[in-house]
Amino acid sequence: MTGIANALGPLFLLILLGAVLGRLRQPGGDFWPQLERLIYFLLFPAMLVSTLATADVSQVPVGRVALALLGAMGLFGALLWAFRGWLGLDPPAFTSAFQGALRFNTYVGVAGAAALHGTPGATVAAVAVALMVPVVNVLCVASFIAAGTLGTGSLGKSLTALARNPLILGCLIGIGLNLSGIGLPGWSAATVELLGRAALPLGLVAVGVALRPEALLRLDRGVWATNLIKLGLMPALVLALAVTLGLDPVSRDVVLLFAALPTATSAYILARQLGGDAEMMAALITAQTLLAMATLPLWLRLAG
Repeated sequence: MTGIANALGPLFLLILLGAVLGRLRQPGGDFWPQLERLIYFLLFPAMLVSTLATADVSQVPVGRVALALLGAMGLFGALLWAFRGWLGLDPPAFTSAFQGALRFNTYVGVAGAAALHGTPGATVAAVAVALMVPVVNVLCVASFIAAGTLGTGSLGKSLTALARNPLILGCLIGIGLNLSGIGLPGWSAATVELLGRAALPLGLVAVGVALRPEALLRLDRGVWATNLIKLGLMPALVLALAVTLGLDPVSRDVVLLFAALPTATSAYILARQLGGDAEMMAALITAQTLLAMATLPLWLRLAG
């Protein structure tokens, strides 16, 4: 437990630092929104390209990792739709619950995997991102469509944004460079790696800045049910699948880590743009990020 705490503790301290800076509104102006764009469109894709282009992906049990993560994601997505009447949520609130249960904070996941298992952990994490990001984006956009919260114009924009998603493009470029044997020749390897190193610490601070403690006042059935799925039922199922599938310790820890992650802060932006319940989304992001500081080490300890 001490080793897990030592690995994840600095990550959570960076999130808390961001929360303090956000409350103090430092630096002012549009500094944080602009930094988030830089991380999302340049630094994090560079990290994915650097990891995937040079990684020995043959050492990762891709099929079993995909079965554990995508199987659990698909199951809980279907269950949420089946029980949406019991949740008693209007369409905008339901789309926020759907995002809250399925989306994951990529920055925390990749940083945690690297902190726990070094380069092998970061490689499995990059594979997990390549598998999960396209699927979760398609499912969440589909939930907005099915719930009827966005019009035809917004649908077109959403599909265009999905095709241009920098994380998806970063994964595709990295995998393409790897499979082609080109890799990252010359100075490009060191340059892209340096860019990627900046992504995780800055991304974690940006996560903290996005937290909205006042949103915690909202504690209805939808919020509780979503948090239970994301931080309790999802990791329990993925851990059971990982053990059943015989995943090695590194892959097992990483898939469990990704299953137990809090939802992504970007979900708030999507909720505002696509007709979701933005207030509920803020409550889910804040509650899950704070609760995950306790639940993540516990799940990893259980797996170990």
